[in-house]
Amino acid sequence: MVAMTTARHRLVVPGQSGFYHCISRCVRRAWLCGADALSGQSFEHRREWVERRLLELADIFAVGLYAYAVMSNHTHVVLRVDPAVAQAWPDEEVAARWVRLFPACTDGGVDPARCRDKALALLGNRERIEVCRSRLGDLSWFMRSLNEPIARRANREDGCTGRFWEGRYTCQALLDEAAVLACMNYVDLNPIRAGMAVDVESSAHTGIRPRIESVSSLDADAPLPPLAGLAPGFAVLAISTAGYLELVDWTGRQLRPDKRGHVAASTPPILAKLGLREPAWQSQVLGIERRYGRAIGSAQSLLDKAADMGQQWLKGIGMARRWMHAPRQREPGYPSSV
Repeated sequence: MVAMTTARHRLVVPGQSGFYHCISRCVRRAWLCGADALSGQSFEHRREWVERRLLELADIFAVGLYAYAVMSNHTHVVLRVDPAVAQAWPDEEVAARWVRLFPACTDGGVDPARCRDKALALLGNRERIEVCRSRLGDLSWFMRSLNEPIARRANREDGCTGRFWEGRYTCQALLDEAAVLACMNYVDLNPIRAGMAVDVESSAHTGIRPRIESVSSLDADAPLPPLAGLAPGFAVLAISTAGYLELVDWTGRQLRPDKRGHVAASTPPILAKLGLREPAWQSQVLGIERRYGRAIGSAQSLLDKAADMGQQWLKGIGMARRWMHAPRQREPGYPSSV
């Protein structure tokens, strides 16, 4: 029996904040990035296109970018969307951000004078401002603004037309803190599992590398901030930057027993805080795409999400029941739905 599709708005409820894992895959034989073994042509430079665009968009939209990895034929993005932040922006900020997203150009370059005129025109149209405000807090508009320019640019470079991405991006709702951290680990360690890097320090075009590079300039014991986008004050994860880096290092060593170096003697404290055993954590990280479907979380959170979507079941509930402890107590200050 063929599974019925579910409308995206049932998974990503408009106007509600939440964490999501989004995957975009290239449809053509030609790779998004890396070297094409058949033609010998290198597309490695496209990784920088994607990374630069991601960071740019995170500073425009009401999102916090928490993890990303630009792979050879697909991209991973973990982000928190917070439409309430966009609702609090004054009209002038909405207009300025929208013009940054869609600047007025002359002869292929941004025209500052025309951009100012465009912003003023927006401010004179209240209805249009509210449409822009809604879109700046919308996950689909974020992913559209990421993928469409990359597709057009790659098509121009390849001298062809047609689809570049494999349909619409895949999206998974991350329903609790354990799901968010497991998915971030999965994304940050993806280049190592794929053999593209030997350790996280050498994982170029991923979110973990700038975290490592900036740790000396941050308060490593403060709550883990997004890589870009929402200010650190909007951080909702209980783990610190130092704790997260320790967790990624430990997880990588467990998933790759052949890796040289010191193996942590004890389980990272965050796993005990989340009520997870080591096998449960490893299974959850490795099963992000294979063992879960539209959402990731505890058995109860998946059942609740299924009910919200008008379904009785979601892929992954059985595994969550097998691996999870008794329901953990939610950390003080952690939202009921991240």
